[in-house]
Amino acid sequence: MKVPTRSVLLTLVTLLLAGCYEVPVTGRRAMNLVDDKEVTKMSIGMFDDMKRRYKISRDRDRIEQLQRVGNRLSKVVFWDMPDADWEFVVFDVPQINAFAMAGGKVGVFSGLFKIARNDDQLALVIAHEIAHVTAKHVHEKLSRELAVSTVGTVGSLGGMAGGVSGLTVSALSQVYGLTTGISGFAFDRAKEKEADYVGLMYMARAGYDPQEAIRVIEALELESANDPVQPAILSTHPSHPERILQLMDSMPKAMAEREKSAIRTGPTLIK
Repeated sequence: MKVPTRSVLLTLVTLLLAGCYEVPVTGRRAMNLVDDKEVTKMSIGMFDDMKRRYKISRDRDRIEQLQRVGNRLSKVVFWDMPDADWEFVVFDVPQINAFAMAGGKVGVFSGLFKIARNDDQLALVIAHEIAHVTAKHVHEKLSRELAVSTVGTVGSLGGMAGGVSGLTVSALSQVYGLTTGISGFAFDRAKEKEADYVGLMYMARAGYDPQEAIRVIEALELESANDPVQPAILSTHPSHPERILQLMDSMPKAMAEREKSAIRTGPTLIK
């Protein structure tokens, strides 16, 4: 095995520093070595493919609710996603799930409405998924894999300077979780906790009640009470009690963000 020379290591460090970005709200520094435009272009293509493969809901009330909540949140996150072409779609799929992709593409499965009983609760879920995008969690995961695979040759490192141009659909699909079916879109536990926090601030800034976030997690816990329980270290999400504790710790700041919001409404119930 050839040991990287000092110049190669120096080049790697320089590229990693140049490829860092700051996560909105948290200020965490993270790695991004992939081309944003490529990720967005491929993500839009994947979203269009999902619309062809899965039935889209015709439930007018649910569609209007998602559009209403999504549009409010999109205004709050504008500066974190200024180039997004927002699209909010309800898929007629019974799973309790939702996702967001680069380019402003957001999907909600009809099963989610079992636990999201009003606009405020739906806002937490959508804001959480959008937070994954603004934090570039997909970019970060891809970047770490690329950094590991490219260390060792000067030529490959040089190609990383402006963002990797060899990103494949299969690689991006794997990171999104699409290779395992529509039940994918799960990140590691640290990313999920970060998205919980960022999403809580986003919903508060949009004028939604942050306290409804705890009720959503409680409802999810009740709904999944009979599901097999994985060891915490194997789970992509933190445990429900862990998530609730973090939300409670963040609640004073979230309430302060809501107080500063120019938008204030009460929960809108959907029958």
